Amino acid sequence: MIVYGKNSSHEILKNCKSVKKVYLDRKFNDKTLISLIEKLKIEPILCTKFELDELANGNHQGIIVDIEEFDYCDIDDIIKEQGLIVMLDHLEDTHNFGAIIRTCLAAGVDGIIIPKDRSVKVNSTVMKTSSGAAIRSKICMVTNLNQTIKYLKEKGYWFYAADMNGENYSRIEYAPNTCLIIGNEGSGVSELVKKSSDYIVSIPMKGQFESLNASVATGILIYEVIRQRSH
Repeated sequence: MIVYGKNSSHEILKNCKSVKKVYLDRKFNDKTLISLIEKLKIEPILCTKFELDELANGNHQGIIVDIEEFDYCDIDDIIKEQGLIVMLDHLEDTHNFGAIIRTCLAAGVDGIIIPKDRSVKVNSTVMKTSSGAAIRSKICMVTNLNQTIKYLKEKGYWFYAADMNGENYSRIEYAPNTCLIIGNEGSGVSELVKKSSDYIVSIPMKGQFESLNASVATGILIYEVIRQRSH
């Protein structure tokens, strides 16, 4: 997997154990990143800007890191006491996913669940938009969301699906073990997943839009759970 940009590369070089190659602009002079490369005892491949442009489909800022494909975790790795999990129901936008990963890591969320099919995966764009946070995050890929919900309910989790036709999110008391479900950008949370959920929660809208960006909605819900737990 290609990872590019200074912030993403910094996280990768500090936290990833599967760095294969590093490509640098011949004029690259970021001493912090160069020091991290030297610590890994990797000889960088020096390139022209044009050569880097050919490798990365985005603003690489003079550095590209080639790593092994993302290592998804097992569902049991994200089960905790007083747990908080985010489940993404067939999210498709890589920028939304990257932003959600970054928020989850900052807020101390235990893990993120995504379905195997018809869903965004951890790729180069997600690494970039998460500023490399994905490499330090526990992300679980499952075959069936409803079966996963059933399994986690057996472990004591309660499920809260975000939908515009739900109860006000701030008036609900969230369980000690909570899983927040965020739906697809266009169709929202699927009917089957909503039926499996314990609560349908909604963020009130006062403007002309009916719903928020998925990553913004995720952040609002996460920090409401955290706010309640701090009182």
